[in-house]
Amino acid sequence: MVASSNQLIRPTDQQWQAIVANDRQADDQFWYGVTSTLIFCRPSCASRLPKREHIRIFADPNAALAAGFRPCKRCRPTAELVSNQTWVLEIDQVLQHHYAEKLDLNELAKQVHGSESYLRHVYQQLTGQTPQQKLTQIRLERAQLLLATTNSTIASIGRQVGWANPAYFIKIFRQQIGLTPRQYRQQFLSV
Repeated sequence: MVASSNQLIRPTDQQWQAIVANDRQADDQFWYGVTSTLIFCRPSCASRLPKREHIRIFADPNAALAAGFRPCKRCRPTAELVSNQTWVLEIDQVLQHHYAEKLDLNELAKQVHGSESYLRHVYQQLTGQTPQQKLTQIRLERAQLLLATTNSTIASIGRQVGWANPAYFIKIFRQQIGLTPRQYRQQFLSV
């Protein structure tokens, strides 16, 4: 069973097995979309295997597009390339929503269905910074907000924004902001 453009169908056991096995023979029989990323792929796509409950099956690429999914950069299910600008916006969304997780370049590339080196190159070319620099910026902005609005410990805030090691969090914060997290909090509270 496959979805028309206005319904979302979960995979059958056979479709799920084709996705797990990256079965090329299932290509052009169905396409699958991942609801957590809004990306759709061919069954043979070598990208990271999504959770089964996040998969929706489509009869053709147009149905996936009509449902709001975008084509995978890796397997190109429409045989067309996704624009780099669209891809960078998607990368930014992943960074914004997953900044607190362990998110290295390899994991980021898996989530946005691309290669590490190409992702880094395209992102830096279009934004002027690497994905890691953007992730650090997001984490620091969130840490500044938490320091100014909560009584959480410095170590707790570091963990909340994705740095499990408090000493590393303090080091990065001081390098980028010019103050330690404690000094930042004190300066903010004295205003």
